[in-house]
Amino acid sequence: MMFKVWITPPLVSCLAMALWCGRGPAEERPVSPAWMPADERVKLSFKDDTPIVFVSRSSNSAQWEELRSFWNEGTETVPDPRTGQLVTRKVIRIKVPLGLTAPPVPQENPMTLAKWILGKKLYFETALSSDNTVSCASCHDPARGFTDQTKFSTGIGGQLGGINAPTVINSAYNFRQFWDGRAESLEAQAQGPVQNPIEMTNEKNPEHAWPKAIERIRARPEYTALFQAAFGSPPTRDAVAKAIATYERTVLSGNSIVDRAEMVMRARIDDDGGDPVPIAQDFEKVLLEAVEKKDSHALKALNIGQDEASIKTAAASLARGRALFFGKARCNACHVGENYTDNQFHNLGVDFADGQIPSTSLGRFAQLPLGHKNEDLIGAFKTPTTRALLKTAPYMHNGGEDSLEKVVDFYDRGGNANEFLDSKMRDYDAEAKVYLARAAGRSLDANVKLFGLNQKPIVPLKLNLTPQEKKDLVLFLRGLEGDPIDPIVADPRRFPEFPKKSN
Repeated sequence: MMFKVWITPPLVSCLAMALWCGRGPAEERPVSPAWMPADERVKLSFKDDTPIVFVSRSSNSAQWEELRSFWNEGTETVPDPRTGQLVTRKVIRIKVPLGLTAPPVPQENPMTLAKWILGKKLYFETALSSDNTVSCASCHDPARGFTDQTKFSTGIGGQLGGINAPTVINSAYNFRQFWDGRAESLEAQAQGPVQNPIEMTNEKNPEHAWPKAIERIRARPEYTALFQAAFGSPPTRDAVAKAIATYERTVLSGNSIVDRAEMVMRARIDDDGGDPVPIAQDFEKVLLEAVEKKDSHALKALNIGQDEASIKTAAASLARGRALFFGKARCNACHVGENYTDNQFHNLGVDFADGQIPSTSLGRFAQLPLGHKNEDLIGAFKTPTTRALLKTAPYMHNGGEDSLEKVVDFYDRGGNANEFLDSKMRDYDAEAKVYLARAAGRSLDANVKLFGLNQKPIVPLKLNLTPQEKKDLVLFLRGLEGDPIDPIVADPRRFPEFPKKSN
């Protein structure tokens, strides 16, 4: 039956066959291709296809200001790449939230409305799991900050995972996906859970998970036309991954109180000069504007009153919290850039007890191939964004901290000492004193812990934050809460009209 839908020339068919045929006797393999070339006769034409374009304030401020909402339907007149003739077609312009640039998009997976609609449907589709009970949204629920708000997620058959589900919000900006960076893109990440025996498959041979999932999707008639229009082929693993990634690239959060204060600051220093640092008056101005516009989401995120005295107090605290974030608290050692992450991997001692490294907590090191093993990455996990924190608790890759206050306390004590604690978490002056004392034959400080065969002294760098400083820092983190994810993205019931193929 498979060959009835193969309408490609023999040479191309052989290429497709080579890509999906696995090892072992044919009768033991589910027959579903991983990839198929596009049949232009069923795929949307250039004119009928609707591209999705990101418009950021930094790339096109005039157009960005004109866009009234996150999702904007319009038209564009552009030359058809095949004929050179001008055609007018529909276009979706995404107004990238303030504070963010346009997400990177792979050349091989351009953003289109057909792919986006298909990807959103697949994101909520339980048929991707072996028993039709688990979808992407099961662990990354839009109503729960695109997480599940639990320490560990529940997968197929009620199995409990061993790591906290990271948010999908702003994941388009990640250099690598998963806590240990084992996937290099959203497209690669989308393929992981389907073949994971804890998350979505109960196949005895995990290699059969994807072929069986594709068979289930192909058995759903409503998907046939969607895949053909978007990709020019029946459902394939490659197309599923691309569609889900297309949808996830629009899960964006910005326009926080902090973003607004920084924009006010830039306008202020353009007029009056000064250091490019938001001050209390900048925060006060945007907070008053939020009160005037009845921006309950932003004000609720800060949990402050709306009277003048409360606004002034909060503005001063936010300014102090920002100074701590980029100063004494050293948060910006890892949380930098527009998405507040260096996209790197660091060992903070999370999940370590008495300096012992659990075999399940090797982090990035475990994903490095032989010949490229780096001891500095033992126990190292990805730096998450500090945006959109209020719905994504519990925090850390092990879900070990259930509040921002506890996260700040964790960093205040310097994390947990272990042999491979990240260099940004260590007090090298204190460690140098240990080496000097050892060389001089003096007794060592009993509070210093020694690790490994060489008895290395590892001293976490304590921040020594005061109670008020901790409150200011937490308020700043709360101030990074952006606007709610637009309903066209977050609401599983809302879909734009699917593009139509013209005659």
